[in-house]
Order: sequence, then structure tokens, then C-alpha cells
Amino acid sequence: MKKAIQTENAPKPVGPYSQAVKAGNFIFVSGQLAIDHKEGKIIEGDIKAQTAQVMRNIKAILNAASYDLNDIVQVTVYLSSMALFSEFNSEYAKYFSKEPPARATVGIELPSGALVEISAIAYKE
Repeated sequence: MKKAIQTENAPKPVGPYSQAVKAGNFIFVSGQLAIDHKEGKIIEGDIKAQTAQVMRNIKAILNAASYDLNDIVQVTVYLSSMALFSEFNSEYAKYFSKEPPARATVGIELPSGALVEISAIAYKE
């Protein structure tokens, strides 16, 4: 059985997709940009500030389903430039101090003003 996850504490989808979908014990979180859910736009700031906002969005979505960041098993990270990798990595590491999830990181063109997008898969028994 699958169920869409929706919370007002994260940005609303801008297209025909859910913030996340729960399927069994898995939650698949759609790619999150550094959008402030109250303002509805990408925050200003460097890669560290944007990474922190993305992680807040992911955390809010997971919390809506009674999951948390520790339940994440895999993430895919999209950077607007691989030159941002080191700074991104230093901020990202703050959220996964023990047993970090598997990860893939790729450089890609992102919407204007976006430096990072992250999608995640979480699992909980």
C-alpha cells in the first residue's frame, strides 16, 4: 500500500508530485530545494545555508510520517557545480554523524538560484 505524505512545514510541490510517498516501511522523499515554506521561494545564501534549508525541509517531511533523519538509508544530491562539493559536504556531515546513508552526488543544472537539491529514501521497521 502506498500513501502520499504532505506537510505544511515544507514547501508545497510545484508540479504533479508528492512531497513524499510511503510504500510499506519505506518513504521516498521527492527532491527538495532550499525553499522556505513560508516564503515559497529559494532562500538567499551560500551552499551551506541552502544545504541547511534543504535538510530542514526533508526533516519536516519525514517528521510528518513519524520518521526522522536517522531513518534515511540513501540520498541523491544534485549540485549546481561540483566546485561546491567540499563546502556542501562539510554542512551535510552535520546531519549524519553516525551511520550516514548511502549517497550519490552529481553536478547538474538546477532552477535559478538553487545550488543544491536532495532526494532521500528512508526506512523504518
